[in-house]
This record gives sequence, C-alpha cells and structure tokens, in this order.
Amino acid sequence: MTARFEAAVLRSYEDPFTVEEVVLSTEPGPGEILVEIAGAGMCRTDLAVRRSAGRSPLPAVLGHEGAGVVVATGGGLDLDLDVGDHVVLSFDSCGHCRNCRSAAPAYCDSFASLNLFGGREEEAPRLADATGRALAPRWFGQSSFAAYALVRARNAVRVDPALPLELLGPLGCGFLTGAGAVLNTFAARPGDTLAVLGAGAVGLAAVMAATAAGLRTVAVDRHPRRLELAERFGAIPLAAGSHGLPERIRRLTDGGAQYALDTTASAPLINDALHALRPTGTLGLVARLHTPLPLEPGTLDRGRAIRHICEGDAVPALLIPRLTGLWQTGRFPFDQLIRTYPLADINEAERDCDAGRVVKPVLLPEKRDR
Repeated sequence: MTARFEAAVLRSYEDPFTVEEVVLSTEPGPGEILVEIAGAGMCRTDLAVRRSAGRSPLPAVLGHEGAGVVVATGGGLDLDLDVGDHVVLSFDSCGHCRNCRSAAPAYCDSFASLNLFGGREEEAPRLADATGRALAPRWFGQSSFAAYALVRARNAVRVDPALPLELLGPLGCGFLTGAGAVLNTFAARPGDTLAVLGAGAVGLAAVMAATAAGLRTVAVDRHPRRLELAERFGAIPLAAGSHGLPERIRRLTDGGAQYALDTTASAPLINDALHALRPTGTLGLVARLHTPLPLEPGTLDRGRAIRHICEGDAVPALLIPRLTGLWQTGRFPFDQLIRTYPLADINEAERDCDAGRVVKPVLLPEKRDR
C-alpha cells in the first residue's frame, strides 16, 4: 500500500511549518491501525520541539492530539479496534515495563524515546516527503498533523461516534493532563481546595475537572480573558503579580489550598503556590523546568510536598471516556476552549497560540480520497 496525503512538516527548528504531500509506503502491521484524522490539537509540547536543542529529529510531522476514524487495521491478537471505529489518540508506551504493567503508562521506561526522540529502534521510518526523503519516526506515536496517522492500537481509545470527533483530540494529552492531575494524582474529593497557576489549556481543564468534582478552586493568570474563562468554569480568578498572592489564595481557600497545580514553570509562582498550601498540601508541576528551581525557606515545611505530573497520571482508555461522559452532561465543556483552523493555516495557529489569542487550536485536515 502506498498512500499520498497532506501533512504539516517541520523541516528546521527556526522555520515555519510547510504543508506538503507526504508518502506512507507501508500497511498497518500487527497491532497497528491507520486513522483518518478528523482533527488534531496543537499542544505546547509540539511547539517546544523548536527549543529541543536538536534532540527531537527533523524533518518531522508533529502532532500528538489526534482524533479520527480507523480506516485499516493490521490485525493481531490484542487488537480490539475495527474499521469505522472513532478513536482518540494518546501517547505511546511500551506496554511491558514495570510502570506500564502497573497501570502507569505515562511513566513508561521508554517514554522519552518513544514519544520525543525517535520512536522504536526496530521500526524503519514510515513517512517520506515527495522526493523520497525519510521523515522522522512518528511523533508521540502519532504524527497527527496530517490527513492520516499510522499508530499502534494501544495508543488509541474508542469513543462514541455521536461525539464531535474533530474536537476530541486534545483529550489525548492537554486536557487529559489537567483533568488527570485533579482526578487521578490528587484524587481530590468534594470540599477540597485547589489553586491553579496558569489558565491555559491544561490549567482550564484542571479547573473544569475540579468544578465537576466539587472543589473550591482559585485560578491565577496574567491574561484577563483567560481569567474570565476560569471564572465561567467555576474558579475564583486572581491576577498573576497581585501583591500578596499566597495570602490571598489562603484567604480564599479557608486557610490554604490542599492542592496546587502549576502549569507555568515560573519559579516565583511555584514558590507562591507552595506558600499558599495548607500543611500536608501538595503542589503538582506539569510544565518542564529548564533552569534550577530555587525554593524559598519554609516552602516545604509542615508536610508540604512537590512532585512532577506526567500526562495526568492517566490510563487514557479509562480517563478519556470519563471526560467525554462529563462533557455529555455539561460538566466538562472543553469545546469552549477550542478554535479550529484548516491544516493549511498551521502557522497562523502557532502564532495565535504563542500570542495567547487562542487557548487550544485544533487543526482540520482537508478531506481527500486516498
């Protein structure tokens, strides 16, 4: 099988994406599926490739928040998907290391290599450009900034075909991370208190999940529009840079937040969040730190804890259906964060994302016959 279709290719760390024809020259193998992409979210992790210091191989088709329809399968004993199924695609994992076997695939021993730095060594590149030059192995097991994606079935979660498929991709990463931090990592209960630092896609997903779970939540951001969204979804808004931010959070959370989630990687805000916790409170970090983190005296006193959270500690096959169920009852309105763009406008979507004009861009490939 040879398939030709459009994809957004990043050829250098400084240049714009180019939307061009690519060639897929292999059929799905055992345990693999070919998915026609209905929509793919643009995540900050995709854009961080530009700052990867050459560690993420290029040229590449990025995209790791894809959703679409299964159009071909490669069979296999563990394949539980059929042609015509609607699926959300999530991160890759090996399935056999200790963490994968312990229902913690986000902490797979091979997570970095499978998702960020080149995929499985035993797999030859699947995509090439129109000149025959090989493109980098599939990004996050997907490379879904394209009309089609060849993925492992373990990366895919079947969803109700009545759902708006083109909008579901961000449930595979960004929204999964924010909601999972609240529902999985913190296992928060009604009446608990939460402070969210950064009201972007991950932070607002955390706010929505917290409201659905019955938490009292404070959201901190520097963009008034995002604070308005946080308030709409049930949080108390606070402007970043406000004088005495920890004291204000403690006052609004009856003596301090039990949990805090930082999405900013800002050292001052991380210290503010720790100061705002009540004794035994927990701060979760989801953004990667690129510099040393200085902690102020007293921030970890009285049982306070800090930890990094990857992919919301989620098993995607469990959390994604939970989130779509909440959406169907009006309790997780993630669609209100999305603006769609044709795949051809990917560079406009990136500019809008960088400028804070959009919370979650979703790219829609043009539909063509294979």
